[in-house]
Amino acid sequence: MKKSIAAIFTIATLVVSLNSCKNKAKEADTKEAEAVATTEATAEKYTANVSESTIEWKGFKPTGTHFGTISIENGVLNLKDGQINSGTFLIDMNSIEVLDMPKDDKNHGKLTGHLKSDDFFHVEKHPSAAFEITGLNEVEGKTMLSGNLTLKDTKNNVTFPVTVTNTDGAVTLTSETFTIDRSKWNVKYGSKSFFDDLGDKFINDDIELKITVKATKS
Repeated sequence: MKKSIAAIFTIATLVVSLNSCKNKAKEADTKEAEAVATTEATAEKYTANVSESTIEWKGFKPTGTHFGTISIENGVLNLKDGQINSGTFLIDMNSIEVLDMPKDDKNHGKLTGHLKSDDFFHVEKHPSAAFEITGLNEVEGKTMLSGNLTLKDTKNNVTFPVTVTNTDGAVTLTSETFTIDRSKWNVKYGSKSFFDDLGDKFINDDIELKITVKATKS
């Protein structure tokens, strides 16, 4: 009987893990950091409205997922002829919020603290992450945004699809949902990229993200 229960549990865990992997968004193209886009002298400056801008995140493990948000600390988009020319953003890593459980659940504080610890993003030492635009290109009818993402002490260039609207002095940049591989930024806890003795206690390297930035003309 014990063996049967263990087998059922193993199969259930595998099914959850496979379904989680199947439902994850495509990983952003990731490579070495590139030169940041130069702001044209005639470009118009748009300042991010941090109260209306956010980053949604989701993490995966064999038994399920956790999700939440991270706030943008400040940011600027520079537009030339109505198109994004350059831009930079700071991300407030202390603002990491867990939304899949109530705040009065003891596990809420435990998970939030763990994400902020040196096991993950070490926000005491690295309170801000950064994103610097390196370019925009049209690929098969989609606008692809590229930029250098700095997490902890590592910088990589990532490319992902976005939609940009510009109406009445307000710009909204919204990404499609995409993933990044945290191991490429040396976020090691529970990662099979760094440890080979985790069994089913691992945490997937993929972090799913969706970015929304709203900015108004300065």
